[in-house]
Amino acid sequence: MRGIIRNCRNRTLRCWRRFWLGRSGPKGFGRVAAWLASRHSPPYHRMSYLAGISPRGFISPKARVDHPGLRLGNHVYLGDGVIIHSTSGGGPIEFRDRVHLYGETFVETGMGGRIRIDEDAHIQPGCHIHAYISEVSIGKKAEIAPGCAFYCYDHGVAPGIPIMDQPLTSKGPIRVGDGAWLGHGVIVLQGVTIGEGAVIAAGSVVTRDIPDNAVAAGSPAKVLKFRGDAVSASTTSPTP
Repeated sequence: MRGIIRNCRNRTLRCWRRFWLGRSGPKGFGRVAAWLASRHSPPYHRMSYLAGISPRGFISPKARVDHPGLRLGNHVYLGDGVIIHSTSGGGPIEFRDRVHLYGETFVETGMGGRIRIDEDAHIQPGCHIHAYISEVSIGKKAEIAPGCAFYCYDHGVAPGIPIMDQPLTSKGPIRVGDGAWLGHGVIVLQGVTIGEGAVIAAGSVVTRDIPDNAVAAGSPAKVLKFRGDAVSASTTSPTP
């Protein structure tokens, strides 16, 4: 009997969530529908399963979305405390299918800057992505650990003028290749390309290009080895 009751309860919850997720969205009544859909759901990463139920994805009722150029693919997840923002002249933001942004991540465009995050990329909690003047693009299945930051612009530093009054400049876009992994607290600065499959150690500051499949660390980040080298060493070294 308990099993029958449990199955009935689970089916009812699935129907409930599917109904409200189909009506959820970033504004207005969509926020109410998202709150109703998420009732009795586990917190943090475990809530992301809601995005898989409906092609509309799931935007947490605790997220704040204020960007007229936001474009969402299917099954996108925006977690608690995520902020999507645009200042004057901010370009579009595109999150493609199954992109996940977890709690307290801040995403912003201004002065023509734009952001694109490709399919299946995961942005962990507390990341900051700021695109002014240039673009920030993050590739498919990239894994961005908590606390990472991306800045594709800088302030001028001419003498005699307060920094806050200096014009913004940019050396070019930031590009993160497919399948790259950035460890906790990595900072990526303007004009940098991180290659496909590259691994950046926690706490690194990336100021120059990193090749495909490289393992880099430090401030500024330097290439230590390549992933293929690591595999070769582990398969050819003698067993202790």
